[in-house]
This record gives sequence, structure tokens and C-alpha cells, in this order.
Amino acid sequence: MKKFMNSMKNKVNSMSIKVMCKAAQAKEVLADNRGEGYIDTAVKILIAVVLGALLLAGLYALLNETVLPTLTQRIKDMFNYAG
Repeated sequence: MKKFMNSMKNKVNSMSIKVMCKAAQAKEVLADNRGEGYIDTAVKILIAVVLGALLLAGLYALLNETVLPTLTQRIKDMFNYAG
């Protein structure tokens, strides 16, 4: 009986050590914040798309309202030999 109790005690001790190791691993994994999540990546992509669209809209407005009318007038002036 004593032998059986000692073997059970050893099994319980080894199991408790394994459980403590697994708990420590789980705690380490949960505390780790070095990875990048999907939401972070999605937000970065959205910001890049919005900023790109704003930049293109600004350039389009600048070219259509400022540069192109002046450019067409200069081209007309260059080919206007009469005046």
C-alpha cells in the first residue's frame, strides 16, 4: 500500500509540474504583444487608401482649375500668328 501511495504521489507531482509549465506557457503567449493583428493591418491599408484618394483628388483639382486653362491659353497664343 505504501508503494502504491508513493507512486500516486509521484504521478500527481509530475502532473502538477506539467500543468504549471503549461500555465506558464499560456501566460507567456497571452502576454506577448509583439505580433501584428489583422485589425491593425486593415486600419493601415484604409489610411493609405484614403490619403492616396485625397492626394489624387487634390492634384486633379489643381491640374483642371489652374494648370490646364493656363496651358491651353498658352498653346492658343503660340499658334495664333495673326495676333
